[in-house]
Amino acid sequence: MRFVTFGGRGPAPDVVAGPAKRDTRTMYTVLVRRPDGRVGVVPPAAGAGAEAAVAPVARIPAGAPAEVPAEAVPAVVRAGEPTRWTWDDTNRWYPELLAAGTRVERCHDLRLSRVILRHSPLSAATALARAPRDAWDDLPAAPAPGPAADPATGDSSGTLFALAEAAPAAPQPALDPAAELSRQHDAVASATDPGRLRLLLAAESAGALAAAEMNHAGLPWRADVHDQILTAALGSRPPAGRRPDRLKELAAVVRTALDAPDLNPDSLPALLRALNYAGLAVRTTSKWELAEIDHPVVEPLLEYKSLARLLTANGWTWLDTWVHNGRFRTDYNVGGVVTGRWSTSGGGALQLPRALRRAVIADPGWTLVVADAAQLEPRVLAGLAGDDRMVAAARGGDIYQGMVDAGAVATRDQAKVGMLGAMYGGTTGVSAAVLPRLAVAFPTAIAYVERAARVGERGEVVATHLGRGSPPPGEAWRRTQGSAFDEDADAATEARARSQTRAWGRFTRNFVVQGTAAEWALCWLASIRRQLWELGEEGAPGAAPAPFSRRPHLAYFLHDEVIVHAPAALGDAVAQVLRDAAQEAGRLLFGAFPITFPVTVAIVECYSDAK
Repeated sequence: MRFVTFGGRGPAPDVVAGPAKRDTRTMYTVLVRRPDGRVGVVPPAAGAGAEAAVAPVARIPAGAPAEVPAEAVPAVVRAGEPTRWTWDDTNRWYPELLAAGTRVERCHDLRLSRVILRHSPLSAATALARAPRDAWDDLPAAPAPGPAADPATGDSSGTLFALAEAAPAAPQPALDPAAELSRQHDAVASATDPGRLRLLLAAESAGALAAAEMNHAGLPWRADVHDQILTAALGSRPPAGRRPDRLKELAAVVRTALDAPDLNPDSLPALLRALNYAGLAVRTTSKWELAEIDHPVVEPLLEYKSLARLLTANGWTWLDTWVHNGRFRTDYNVGGVVTGRWSTSGGGALQLPRALRRAVIADPGWTLVVADAAQLEPRVLAGLAGDDRMVAAARGGDIYQGMVDAGAVATRDQAKVGMLGAMYGGTTGVSAAVLPRLAVAFPTAIAYVERAARVGERGEVVATHLGRGSPPPGEAWRRTQGSAFDEDADAATEARARSQTRAWGRFTRNFVVQGTAAEWALCWLASIRRQLWELGEEGAPGAAPAPFSRRPHLAYFLHDEVIVHAPAALGDAVAQVLRDAAQEAGRLLFGAFPITFPVTVAIVECYSDAK
């Protein structure tokens, strides 16, 4: 297996934790749970890591492991700042600290970092990457506190610290975090580009802190407004297992239009059979296929599907499960997607429908500051490739219009579709027609993604700008490729192999861009989180729990969009933080290369007013 990386502008020094004027020497303090329930605290000491410095935790001798009762950990952490708290998994530690009102400035998440270092092309030759699998590889991600473990009540009796004896966690294999930290330090130090990996690990760990804080603080959510939205669309709340009135009405209309009195419109096989029996030659019930048909069933069926989706995904059951004490809390999975994007374990936070944004309302005396990074992926591609022509096109603020003004294409829509095709592998329609013109206008950027596609087609591995590695194709892919070279391979086998080859090339083409965009977003979050805390406290407390009751804080994150819940008096200052942090993230990744990352910012009382 060959690992392939590309050149480009190197990242700036790791200043995720603070401005360059501060002392950014990295100090690590390891926390480890002992079998007896106590917590071991291994403070920084000379030789503890490639960048460790002597910085003893208060009242604990430097370099000497100490043990404290679990309930004393928040006080130890407060006394031990600043350091980089090192633990097996942020979600196994940080929610407990937050429930006690304790915020951590920096951490090193060993589980997340292990995943990166095991698969990064930059560390492929290190002892850590080449070692056999062990218990660290099999350590499952700890879930964030579920909706029932609501920290907004301010009652710490329900925290994981207090419940340690009553409800012990499932046993985990014996792990030595200090030894694992040493292995990871060695891997970074011997990597082909330590600076990139160091920044990636810092940003990933900072993302884990931000995710836990967003779960802790929650997104302001008015359950009464949500109920009004559902009632207006569906009718009053029905008994469990029954359809709301509007769905009953639409189901009856669909049955009549298809002459299928017993049809269950929620059953896809039954619905397809009824549609075909009525003479409608459809293979799916997708909106796009049904919209091409002229038949009285189409309009009520599409409305039924839309409302049924609302009921299933975000109906009253969702409201009862995920919204408590005026807050929606979700479980973010940092690095849950192979590109480094986040996923969620529940609540569907990454797919909130527009109709429900009216339920997201700031606390009295507070405001929502909503920021959206404009055209993030093409800007990231310009930085990755070092394409000066794309940078020039982006200077006016709208990179797609800049491409039109540069004479590359005739319309803004052509520019957008063409760039999406370049980044996602579009080979038909407008995308295919426009791509050759973009390749002439922006040869460096288009060549970059083309090289990534060719690498994937060969079954090799690409990397993001900071070094996150793409997964290799699986064994089934390799068997299919190998079978195409057999002497008795038929045309169908060869066609299947070519199709899989192109598909994997599309994946790696997009991986380098989407993955680097995820790295930019992590740096953006880390910078926002730090600068918001530095704004301090203001005004009357909101409904968010300590330590955020009087401080602006991140409340929501969706790939390239954030919501900050802030005291109204700090709204303008928060808006500037969001803009400044976007530029800092660009500098962290691409140094002095002049690609900018503008963000649109709205200061609103209700999320629906931001768009």
